[in-house]
Amino acid sequence: MNTGVKITAFAATLAATFGTAYGVGKGIGPVAEPAKAGHGEHAAARPGTTGEEAPKPGKAGGHAGHEEGGTKGTAPAADLPGGLQVSDGGYTLALETPVTPAGKSVLKFSVKDAGGKKVTAFTTEHGKELHFIVASRDLTTFRHLHPVKAADGTWTTPVDLPAAGGYKAFADFKPAAPGAKGITLGADLSVPGGYAPKPLPAVAPTATVDGYQVRLGGTLDPGKAGELRLTVTKGGKPVTDLEPYLGAYGHLVALRDGDLAYLHVHPNEGGPGPDVSFTATPPSAGTYRLFLDFQHEGKVRTAAFTVTARAAGAPAKAPAPTSDEATDSAGEHAHG
Repeated sequence: MNTGVKITAFAATLAATFGTAYGVGKGIGPVAEPAKAGHGEHAAARPGTTGEEAPKPGKAGGHAGHEEGGTKGTAPAADLPGGLQVSDGGYTLALETPVTPAGKSVLKFSVKDAGGKKVTAFTTEHGKELHFIVASRDLTTFRHLHPVKAADGTWTTPVDLPAAGGYKAFADFKPAAPGAKGITLGADLSVPGGYAPKPLPAVAPTATVDGYQVRLGGTLDPGKAGELRLTVTKGGKPVTDLEPYLGAYGHLVALRDGDLAYLHVHPNEGGPGPDVSFTATPPSAGTYRLFLDFQHEGKVRTAAFTVTARAAGAPAKAPAPTSDEATDSAGEHAHG
């Protein structure tokens, strides 16, 4: 177990798709490069929008909530990765501010039960009752926010969204009701104005953020557990004193390009750096964006990568090496 920190499963959508294990080998290679396509072409080419069933989680994966059936009239949650449904398991994510201006604003939302009543009791996991993510549809903006709950069950959080366009909000939580499982719900959010989607950032093994270099190694194979290792350095030297952030040395969110299926895992035992390792089982072939949150010297940074989960038998194509001056592929990201 990591020094002084117990890594537990986090409210993460990924009970049906992600597991956790330790021990990434030193010979791990880079993830594969996706097929070349403009961002507007991805929707037709991307698989994974049919809701195929994902494998069951490992013993320390994410929330177990996705093994339960969905609400009446919807597909069982086990058939879908997290975040694809606004309602699941008798709970609904209700955005009170589904349209918000570009720049700084305030988002309000609630989680409602099957009777339409705002839920006020949640189970605290990794220091929070609910974790809230906002990402742009083109996957170039990422926000990991920490909303505050009022007594009536209304959540409020400031946010800074840089440009007009479509976004998606994810609420990751576990109700305090007896026997409740973890759930991740997703709802559309829009910023009005002229919209010019950015192309999906290219595959690269290294991302740079605030002077830190993060190198990604590993493979993603649909339906198979694959090890990912992210190594943090600064100025060419390994960072060996990463700080716990919400009870862990790193948090990883994966969003599938096209439908923004939400996959969220946490590190295996180890730490405090420079390596943070994960084991992931993507639900389908396709392109994903990975967002790694890590904390050092009192500040949380996010490094982002574009990776591909290859279909069985598909030829692997490794990304070309990049220089240490590679720009941060997250585009825009921040923490609330």
